[in-house]
Amino acid sequence: MVMAFAKGFGVGAGLIVAIGAQNAFVLSQGIRRNHEIVIPLICSVCDAILITLGICGVGSMVSSNPGLAKVTAWGGALFLFWYGLNALRSAMSPGSLETSHQVSGTLKATIAATLGLTLLNPHVYLDTMVLIGTIGSQFMGEERRLFAMGAILASFVWFFGLSMGGRVLAPLFKRPIAWRVLDSLVGITMWSIAASLVAQTLS
Repeated sequence: MVMAFAKGFGVGAGLIVAIGAQNAFVLSQGIRRNHEIVIPLICSVCDAILITLGICGVGSMVSSNPGLAKVTAWGGALFLFWYGLNALRSAMSPGSLETSHQVSGTLKATIAATLGLTLLNPHVYLDTMVLIGTIGSQFMGEERRLFAMGAILASFVWFFGLSMGGRVLAPLFKRPIAWRVLDSLVGITMWSIAASLVAQTLS
């Protein structure tokens, strides 16, 4: 049973720990100290729900519906393009370099952005519901539940670690150039992922 939990944690960590729109957002907001508890909590809880659904077999139904996958891909691409545009505008705006503001967005706007980046990205469903769900289906009974718990724990550890890690990097971002580089990287990351989603949809 310990092996099932460890495998779940390893698989979850392997899929979550990657440079992507969601991780870039969590890190950048952690550096800004913008609701650094709420954001990783939303990401982790969403992962927990999707992993649970995947383990229960919902992932296979989602992956077999090309129409749903196409709608999600276009919606995610549009949202990522919009957010990337805002990040690049921020990199060009002197006002965005003000480090004295610890909270840079309202709670409502932060929740909306976090949910958008989490739920409008088709890769989230592929990783959590389809891949983790498929691997988890190899286990039975209690071992399957332990596998799911391991994958869910990996999500909580990663997102909270990423957000809290922003505090460590905060002193570096007292320099304006660091903010410009960060916002530029976030914008480029969002646009590259949006482009990949469009390319996959048109292929």
